[in-house]
Amino acid sequence: MEIRRFRIGDEGALFQVFLSAVHDIASRDYTAAQIEAWAPTDIAPEVWVSRMRELRPFVVEAEGEIAGYADIQPNGYIDHFFVSEAYPRRGVGTLLMSRVHDEAKLLGISELTADVSKTAEPFFLRHGFQVVERGFPIRRGVTLQNALMRKDLHEAIVWMVR
Repeated sequence: MEIRRFRIGDEGALFQVFLSAVHDIASRDYTAAQIEAWAPTDIAPEVWVSRMRELRPFVVEAEGEIAGYADIQPNGYIDHFFVSEAYPRRGVGTLLMSRVHDEAKLLGISELTADVSKTAEPFFLRHGFQVVERGFPIRRGVTLQNALMRKDLHEAIVWMVR
């Protein structure tokens, strides 16, 4: 596996990873209506391309294809963090989380936050995040459930030094 920065031309493969993560993996925790509201297959390509170019995520390649991607914004917010259904529990998420932490350190970011799905919550907990509050965002008229999660990177450093 290799991790790299987003490149122009990755957008289509990232869309497939997003759809796979939501439609195939998260479907065990959300209804069909919630899945379609969260990750509609009819997102306008130009909207998706623009969003990915704005996020500039890290991309994991495995076996010649994109297996997952994640971003970190200058304020420490992780907007997208998705792993393809073809690569579950194979270290893709951990590799991405490690790269997000490295980037946070490089940028001097003191805390990470993310709005995390029910499906991803155990993964984020294992990586030292804590639930701040439960959320019920509405997408396309359908109520979803997620959690705002936070990790104080200064506390993590102090804990590791002890």
